Amino acid sequence: MINVNEKLPNVTFSLRQNGEASNPTTSDLFDGKKVVVFALPGAFTPTCSQAHLPGFVVNADEFKKKGVDTIICLSVNDAFVMEAWGKDQNASEIMMLADGGAEFTKAIGLDMETATFGGVRSQRYAMVVDNGVVTALNVEKPGQFEVSNAEAVLALV
Repeated sequence: MINVNEKLPNVTFSLRQNGEASNPTTSDLFDGKKVVVFALPGAFTPTCSQAHLPGFVVNADEFKKKGVDTIICLSVNDAFVMEAWGKDQNASEIMMLADGGAEFTKAIGLDMETATFGGVRSQRYAMVVDNGVVTALNVEKPGQFEVSNAEAVLALV
């Protein structure tokens, strides 16, 4: 698993914003920026839709006031699903980033096998990244939602 003070691996993601597709790399997203990433097992799932993403939507301005350039919601879903979920959740201030093949999630060691739920998915976590280097990382225990919520991450920024 990736640790604090380690640089993120360079991978390519899928992103759809305003109906336009792109494939930003880790460098594109993190170099020279302060970024909050929160990751979750799946779009449109109960805890993710009712608590995790909404907390960041509500607190987006607070993160910006603390110098955060970008807030990224990452999931092992495709870019179409992430874009639709962002629209459904009014998450216009959140970058809804797809790690469809779990390349990034596996590279940082935060993948989990969920079998019939959806195969390989991301563990629930949040990290603060400064210029590509992890400065804080909170990984949830299975079935928990305590340390990766927006309020907990605001305290780390």
